[in-house]
Amino acid sequence: MRSAIKQVASGRFGVTTEYLVNADELQIKIAQGAKPGEGGQLPGHKVDRTIARVRYSTPGVGLISPPPHHDIYSIEDIAQLIHDLKNVNPDARVHVKLVARSGVGIIAAGISKGKGDVVLISGDSGGTGASPLSSIKHAGIPWELGVSETQQVLVANGLRDRIVVQTDGQIKTSRDVAIAALLGADEWGVATAALITMGCIMLRKCHLNTCSVGVATQDPELREKFAGTPEAVVNYFVMLAEELRNRMAEMGFRSVNEMIGRADMLKQRDDIDHFKAQTLDLSRILVDSHPIEGDHAYQCTEQDHALEFALDHELIELTKQTIEDGGKTKTNATLDIRNRNRTVGGMMSGKIAMKHGRPGLPDDSINITFKGSTGQSFGAWVVKGVTFKVYGDANDYFGKGLSGGRLVIVPPEDAKFVPEENIIIGNVALYGSTGGEAYIRGIAGERFCVRNSAAHAVVEGIGDHGCEYMTGGRVVILGPTGRNFAAGMSGGVAYVWDRDDTFIDRFNDGMADLQPVIPGSEDESEVKTLIENHLNWTGSTVAKSVLDNWSNKIHQFKKIMPRDYARILRERAEAEAAINNGTAHFALNGGTVAPEPQLAGQPA
Repeated sequence: MRSAIKQVASGRFGVTTEYLVNADELQIKIAQGAKPGEGGQLPGHKVDRTIARVRYSTPGVGLISPPPHHDIYSIEDIAQLIHDLKNVNPDARVHVKLVARSGVGIIAAGISKGKGDVVLISGDSGGTGASPLSSIKHAGIPWELGVSETQQVLVANGLRDRIVVQTDGQIKTSRDVAIAALLGADEWGVATAALITMGCIMLRKCHLNTCSVGVATQDPELREKFAGTPEAVVNYFVMLAEELRNRMAEMGFRSVNEMIGRADMLKQRDDIDHFKAQTLDLSRILVDSHPIEGDHAYQCTEQDHALEFALDHELIELTKQTIEDGGKTKTNATLDIRNRNRTVGGMMSGKIAMKHGRPGLPDDSINITFKGSTGQSFGAWVVKGVTFKVYGDANDYFGKGLSGGRLVIVPPEDAKFVPEENIIIGNVALYGSTGGEAYIRGIAGERFCVRNSAAHAVVEGIGDHGCEYMTGGRVVILGPTGRNFAAGMSGGVAYVWDRDDTFIDRFNDGMADLQPVIPGSEDESEVKTLIENHLNWTGSTVAKSVLDNWSNKIHQFKKIMPRDYARILRERAEAEAAINNGTAHFALNGGTVAPEPQLAGQPA
């Protein structure tokens, strides 16, 4: 479904190509004002069938959103994610949501340099009803502090005119909006007040799914009580704007832009008789930041995202007919690629998703072979029906957000090195993928398949933190692994070829168990099929040696099975048995289990 603003958070749950192209603005959520730096956890009892479907996970299995984005560890990294999102949806503004804190101005300056269109400074008083009470009381700081620092730093560095500054956190009245503008915010988020106009009575039990007026609940009986109307919200904002006009007239401003950054129009109240108030010094907040000559105190120029240099323009021209006729015309091509070609496939996949939605194109509609070293985020957001094969190597974020496509990478045909002993792709491959396949002849870096939702992947060795926070899909590791494998893994299955029986020392057993692969089982069939596919697409000598001696090698494989996922599968099997026996009263996750339960990554 289409929303004006879509969020891209650290969990990347449900962030498909189709999701991204159906929005006017894409917001990278670094943190929440009411619980900065904490990430999030959704308990299994809250993950019903609807939530599992949109998040590409399994009903009844808890979900973890990591505190950091694992593809953002520097300003350069966030610039890359901004570029990725701008490629898949060139018409959308890209936001970065930060929280008010000391030093946020420097980060905002980095966002501006990284080509962000908007930076949002979120305050500690946000309306989220599901944050822990300790966080609401003790974490975060008021948005006023963050906005003031952001404005001063951006103006001082000549960066203010290229980026919009937003703020939110209990902004309800025209007075709040006026103060935000005078401190430096171009735009303002109003949430709690808008919810109240729709009928919210602030019961503060959003996390319990029992909202009595049907605002914050998935319970169908309670949702019937919702009485809100669009007209009420429109009326509230019309009155808010009218009241703001009155305040502007009193201060002598003709436009909002004239107000931005005019902190000299504010003064500290001196009528508060409280001993703590007497110690406050707000002079560093109430600074009139005069822009350097030629600059402005508000956003008035557009960021240059350099999309005209994207290799995807050539791909779109090559595949125009295939996209237009839905795959009836096949496209096969070979192109050279360099590491300055970033996010290859993202823009083309966005075009396909706009026209054909999540189903994409029939398999093998588009087959492109690349020769050379790819830049970051190769194959990001690639959709079904697209196959990319690389003879060369790849940088970080290979297959980020893979949405049904197929990625294959092998060493150059004239390579002299042994593939399974050398790194061929960088860190954080297949982050947040929601479908598709990847076959990698060589070793991957750290955090391989972090937050994988549904992709199937085969690789010949990985670094630390493999399959971290994974919730679906299948992964086969035909080689060594780093430490901390399967940390936070709550779904999907991984198979590791443990030749020297030492994998247990590198395995994180916090949420998953190690099991043998039993000959003759479905597990054996599954892992063998994936290795056969790997051999077919890459010509891997490792895959061939394993398959040639399969009866002996199968005993060396370990299956990594998340406990909650195993429990849900077991309960489903019992429920299906009850249905088949005519006693269909077995309940799971608050309702009777359907005969054909949906697993992670499957359509509803």
